[in-house]
Amino acid sequence: MATKASNLRGWIWASPFLIGLALFTLLPAALSIAYSFTDYSLLDPPVFVGLDNYREMLADPALGRATLNTILFCLFNVTIGTILSVAIALLLEQRLPFSALARLIVFLPTLVPIVAGSLGWMWVLNADQGILNRALAFLHLPTPNWLGDARFALPAIIIVSLWSIGSAIVIAGAAIRDVPAALYEAALIDGAGPLRRLRHITLPMITPALTLNIIMSLIWSTQAFAAPLIMTRGGPQNATLTYAMHVYNNAFVFGRMGYACALAWVQFLATAILVALALKILTSLSHARPLR
Repeated sequence: MATKASNLRGWIWASPFLIGLALFTLLPAALSIAYSFTDYSLLDPPVFVGLDNYREMLADPALGRATLNTILFCLFNVTIGTILSVAIALLLEQRLPFSALARLIVFLPTLVPIVAGSLGWMWVLNADQGILNRALAFLHLPTPNWLGDARFALPAIIIVSLWSIGSAIVIAGAAIRDVPAALYEAALIDGAGPLRRLRHITLPMITPALTLNIIMSLIWSTQAFAAPLIMTRGGPQNATLTYAMHVYNNAFVFGRMGYACALAWVQFLATAILVALALKILTSLSHARPLR
């Protein structure tokens, strides 16, 4: 009897979360699946069209460009972001002067709202009056039109995304501090240099933290939306159009909610597959790497 009463109290306490999950997550997800098989403009009742929305993706030129841009963004953002986060975390753990202040500085960008950060970077990257181009001009270097030239727009967005890797640095730094000092002492006795200690001790021991950072970065990168929307609106010439922006445009600019729902579910499935593959690869690498 007491167990039933305890269970009932548990369900009561959990009910606000469960109701919110059902109303604001599960129900919209179910409706989006249904709408993905319809022609739905938000203003008129949805009309069932079967798999037409999914077939249309094969002939959507903007979707191909958005997918390529998202793949490139993921590749560079995840790779460079992971390397930078580990390198900066290693540097901050060297007990250098003002290392605590440096940790605060590298973490501060994660506290800045993405809209405010994007507006600030638009000023920094301005072709005529931006700080970056003024510095390049002072050094007699080329001054690209960062946000107005299709060759530089996507790299500029990647640079902006790397500005806020503070959380990954903090996680990597915490993992580095947890590596047993005895392992480094044994490696020093064996004559292992800094690079060997990094390869055979530090990296294998912080693999769980790196896995978390990579997976979170991958999920975020596949959903890149706010920064390119604010800074370039997907231009110039669709050079910064991401998959998430293409979903948004179809839903709220072109009024094609049914097609947008189909795009969103393909994005969800692709992201889930990528995360599963990345998790499997990272797990196998961590098991296969010898600690010696």
